[in-house]
Amino acid sequence: MAEVEIGKVTHYFSKAGVVAIQITQDVLRMGDVIHFKGHTSDFTQKIDSMQIDNAPVVEAVVGQVVGLRVKDHAREHDQVFKVVS
Repeated sequence: MAEVEIGKVTHYFSKAGVVAIQITQDVLRMGDVIHFKGHTSDFTQKIDSMQIDNAPVVEAVVGQVVGLRVKDHAREHDQVFKVVS
């Protein structure tokens, strides 16, 4: 499967298991599958909820910072890719 880089992790909140992702290109939508890739991070997951400024949203566009709950530990500066079929 192909992947398109959509942004990077700007912060990881370990107690909540949430990341903040700066969207740098493309659009991120609910239901998309994303891949986190970094020095020690490498996992894929489907987006089932996301928020901007503590409000639920269904999509995020370039320039926005979106919060997502993640199933594994991510780190600042990890690259985030959208998996496209």
